[in-house]
Amino acid sequence: MNQVALVGRITKDPELRQLSEGRVQTNFIIAINRNFKNANGDIDADFVSCSVWGKLATNVVKYCGKGSLIGVGGRLQSRSYEREDGKRVYVVEVVADEVRFLALKEREEKTFQRQTNQSEKMNPPIAQTALGQTQAVPTGFVLPKEETEGLPMV
Repeated sequence: MNQVALVGRITKDPELRQLSEGRVQTNFIIAINRNFKNANGDIDADFVSCSVWGKLATNVVKYCGKGSLIGVGGRLQSRSYEREDGKRVYVVEVVADEVRFLALKEREEKTFQRQTNQSEKMNPPIAQTALGQTQAVPTGFVLPKEETEGLPMV
């Protein structure tokens, strides 16, 4: 069994990577407070690398900025690579198949919004209603405040 569920805050604005064959991916790090205080009476945090693919990656980049509180579900994966100096580096990360947006913070950089807005003008996104009808999604659509207000801030 290889399952991981974490809740933490994103440490910096995620960036979307365009890969071959139209695939997209993003990496980000979440900070997770520990349940206890250290010898100095402070609460330490662990920093966990996460990788997200496809439409989920696009949504994370679009809606989550530095400091956003998210829940991540997925699996642990290890890999290694060789640096330019010949030293082998080992990495363990969470490959997420689920991300829950708990308390969103606005992105510090607006690059993704500009790129998205330009592509939406050329190909406006289409949504399907509960009745099966299709309609254009309004430009600049953001999650309703009802979904983010009133959530506990950790």
